[in-house]
Amino acid sequence: MLDDGAPLFAQIAERLADEIAEGILKEGDQVPSTNELAAYHRINPATAAKGINVLADEGLVEKHRGIGMFVADGARGRLLDDRRQRFAERYVKPLVFEANRLGIDADALVALVRESSYTKGEIKV
Repeated sequence: MLDDGAPLFAQIAERLADEIAEGILKEGDQVPSTNELAAYHRINPATAAKGINVLADEGLVEKHRGIGMFVADGARGRLLDDRRQRFAERYVKPLVFEANRLGIDADALVALVRESSYTKGEIKV
């Protein structure tokens, strides 16, 4: 479950952020409690709380006193915007750089991307 080498609290935060980005946890939905996360992942409740607090610090979840933590309004949009920006930095910019080095113009690059696009859920190469 949790084991990618990152600190456990960061893995908890990333998993919850993934659920928000994918629409599993919708805006206004209650986030699992620290005790629920701790029991499910068999970790210390303080570690689970630290993961949730990362999302609270980023404004993705908000505390409703006495009730629990809830997905904040606009959280999914902010997450998707941030992930699109990281995607562009990590993948698109290096792709465009290498295409330029190889003399592939924008139209040819777009054609290559289209040829490699998904077809019925499978990658077409």
